[in-house]
Amino acid sequence: MAPSDPPGSPAPSSPRHKAPSSAARASATAARRSMSPVGLPQLPNAPVPGAAAPRVKSRGVSQPLGAYRTLTRTLYFCVNGRPALRTVMGYMYTIGNQSLIFLAVVMSFIGMIVVYQGGLQLLRVIPDMSQLGATYLELLVKDLAATICALMLATRVGAGIAAELGSMTVTEQIDALRMCATDPIDYLVRPRFLASIVMTVVLVIVAGTLAGLSGMWTAEAFFQVRPSVFVNFDQVDLGDVCVGLCKCVAYGAAIPIISASSGLSARGGSEGVGSATTRAVVNCSLAIIVLDFVITSLGYVVFE
Repeated sequence: MAPSDPPGSPAPSSPRHKAPSSAARASATAARRSMSPVGLPQLPNAPVPGAAAPRVKSRGVSQPLGAYRTLTRTLYFCVNGRPALRTVMGYMYTIGNQSLIFLAVVMSFIGMIVVYQGGLQLLRVIPDMSQLGATYLELLVKDLAATICALMLATRVGAGIAAELGSMTVTEQIDALRMCATDPIDYLVRPRFLASIVMTVVLVIVAGTLAGLSGMWTAEAFFQVRPSVFVNFDQVDLGDVCVGLCKCVAYGAAIPIISASSGLSARGGSEGVGSATTRAVVNCSLAIIVLDFVITSLGYVVFE
């Protein structure tokens, strides 16, 4: 028989019910905090429920490397890619037909404004208005029509491409295309690239013609310059036409490439799509101004 314990003495603790140490309690607390509300462990970078989403930092205005990679891969698939004539035709309708009214209105008013202001300045120097049409048409063919139309297309077409591709990127549709062994550049960018080049040339020709007609009407209405005198292409030569066409092709290629690069780099949901769209419009406008200077300088060196 074992001797009984004296009255009032604490009962000996059983080895099965030992008090947890401080290290064990800290480990259990950390484990409980790492569990989600449904009892599953959270990922290391998973957002805390109820916490605000982290803000996405902007990638800056300039992305030359991304646009360069997009351009090189697009040119590669233009040569080695599968034919997609129906897709290109669909984007030609979206880029061209749906932009025609917008560009027609803008270029008509631009033509009236330029001719009116030019006529006023010409009256201050000499009263002879016979060279108003010749000077205006040279400016229109060589620089004004292509550059103004491209800036307008950057606001409409460039923003649309960036928003569409940005939405596909943040919703992981681009990743789904890659999992299906489909290159997003070949499937999404190349048709827009080809359609933009073709329709930019067509739109510039149509909108430039309307700008010339509106300028002719303004000259006759405000300065009594007859249409037979205004329509004077003596100052327009082959070099001016080549420079204007080169600008059309360059602008038509730059807008989809820069916009697609901005859209494919979008991150962070709707905020990232908005930032990509803004970045696309800014970069396209800047690229158009730079290309205008470069092509004009090269045309002066080659044709003058």
